[in-house]
Amino acid sequence: MSVKIGNIDLGAFPLLLAPMEDVSDPPFRFVCKQNGVDMMYTEFISSEGLIRDAAKSVAKLDIFEYERPIGIQIFGSEIDSMREATKIASAANPDLIDINYGCPVKNVACRGAGASLLQDIDRMVLMTRAVVEATHLPVTVKTRLGWDDNTKNVYEVAERLQDVGIQALTIHGRTRAQMYKGEADWTLIREIKQNPRIKIPIFGNGDVNSIEKAADWRLEYEIDGIMIGRAAIGYPWIFREIKHFFATGEYLPEPTISERVDVCRTHFEKSILWKGEKTGVFEMRRHYANYFKGLPDFKEYRMKLVSLENIQDIHSTLDEINERFQIEMA
Repeated sequence: MSVKIGNIDLGAFPLLLAPMEDVSDPPFRFVCKQNGVDMMYTEFISSEGLIRDAAKSVAKLDIFEYERPIGIQIFGSEIDSMREATKIASAANPDLIDINYGCPVKNVACRGAGASLLQDIDRMVLMTRAVVEATHLPVTVKTRLGWDDNTKNVYEVAERLQDVGIQALTIHGRTRAQMYKGEADWTLIREIKQNPRIKIPIFGNGDVNSIEKAADWRLEYEIDGIMIGRAAIGYPWIFREIKHFFATGEYLPEPTISERVDVCRTHFEKSILWKGEKTGVFEMRRHYANYFKGLPDFKEYRMKLVSLENIQDIHSTLDEINERFQIEMA
């Protein structure tokens, strides 16, 4: 049985790339798509920013045909603004619109957006209905278990949001109070999936950072698919490795140093193309350590990569990394 969101067929057990601020941009999405991710989302986009035509928000609407299926994720605190932002986002022609009710960071949650809506389910329902009615596209939601341990209300959230028309729900197995600390708890996600009232796909998110967890939790928590976030940063191979294991029961070899360099280089080149030389070089700096995590004595190269400004110098350094570590890891 395929998992479907509206008319979008995601296959039997889809792997989704989480929307991550300052990470899930087109260059990063490109390398994840090459490695088998089934569906992706943009970085979350401020509804107020879209309405004001703010350059940073509008840039996040950029999507490409090879990325499909892809959702544009929006967030905000005002129902009217979310309604208007939905119309703007829909005009960019994504495959779906996703609402962020899960972001825990202070400058989002403390302004009445993101996970803050978990404190006011009635308002969340009204906002969701407004978004659903403002677009012809499927609407999905990403949220958390609740605001804190005393208000784990996502069971009610799932039922009520389904009733106003969302077509899939992704649940991060932490409360807002936990932020990204502690361990994700998927038991409530399983309870929601087992609820006979729930007919929409339920995706689990939080702490899936290995093939073993993906395989075990797929069975244990009975979810329809898994959303992966931080574990894909610098390691987009996680999608192909999990899918290969699901299909064959076998492990793929870890990426070679040449593969690491090649994918890092592709990410870098796409960053330059999309953002321009200056911004592309600067924003790529946050990724180098992740691509080469675990290499012995890599600090010297990391410091060099995050200081270089010339494109050719960066390419030369990547060549040097490839040559040196091929020999050392042979």
